[in-house]
Amino acid sequence: MAINADFLSFLRSPVDGNPLIADADGKTIRSSSSGDSWQIIDGIPRFVSDEHLESFGRQWTQFDVAHDDEDRATFTAKTGMKLEDLQGLQVLDAGCGGGRYTHVCAQMGATVTGADHTRAVDKAKSLCQHLPSAFFVQADLKHLPFEPASFDFVFSIGVMHHDASTRSVFDAVAKMVKPGGRYSVWLYRRNQWWQEIINSGLRALTTRMPHRLLETLCHVGAIAGGIPVLNRTLNKVINFSAHPSYENRVCDTFDWWAPQYQYHHTTDELLTWFREAGFTDLHELPPEKTGQFYRWSWKNNLLIGSGVNVTGIRNQGPADDG
Repeated sequence: MAINADFLSFLRSPVDGNPLIADADGKTIRSSSSGDSWQIIDGIPRFVSDEHLESFGRQWTQFDVAHDDEDRATFTAKTGMKLEDLQGLQVLDAGCGGGRYTHVCAQMGATVTGADHTRAVDKAKSLCQHLPSAFFVQADLKHLPFEPASFDFVFSIGVMHHDASTRSVFDAVAKMVKPGGRYSVWLYRRNQWWQEIINSGLRALTTRMPHRLLETLCHVGAIAGGIPVLNRTLNKVINFSAHPSYENRVCDTFDWWAPQYQYHHTTDELLTWFREAGFTDLHELPPEKTGQFYRWSWKNNLLIGSGVNVTGIRNQGPADDG
């Protein structure tokens, strides 16, 4: 399957930043100057392989977790972007996974690129195959194949903390935002010290397990997540999902215990990164749930798997200030 010509013209070499050209057979793209080349498989440019993120490729291709109404609500809560404001925007979903939020943006009239380090882009493309304004690349978020300042709106939900350096990913993706554009990021929240010790100790075991064994344990967690007395108590100590859908519970639990890297951050830390990257009009976004006890637990860093979530606007720069 050949790559879309307009999308090809939008891409740049992640090595030297030069435009890319496609070979006549439509199976390879290469830098117009250096000759560095990459494969096109099923219409998707592949700049990287899964590497240390292989568990996510397995996760997002195996489970069907998209739910239109829920995905729209989650997208709005975790980006601070109104759906009606997406029309006509150039959008980057940095770490698109199975493409749930790429799908939301394309449905609302944005031209959106979903970028992910894993073969999850195949699932994402399948989900969005009926949407002509959705495009995908398999790429390292620290070395994206685009011109800096190419996007009106960039968001990343639950992804950057799975790299060896969350800050490096944050800074690299921030450069993709146009002056005056919006950037929204959701990261895992740092919990209480005793929760962090339990989490780190258990993950030292689960990240070494064969995936089939871990998936079996995640099914056990999914069963526990459907029992109210457990999903309101025990999963504040040992994380397992309480999502209404059984398949989502398995997927979300696997998402917690499988990845090689998983770092937790504070709101102040994330706000500092935004400021140092040149963003203003910063807002901390609260979680979707509004219950008084839930919000108290969230503010006191007691909810395992909850997030720190900030959105901001990139400075216009000296030339645009007037």
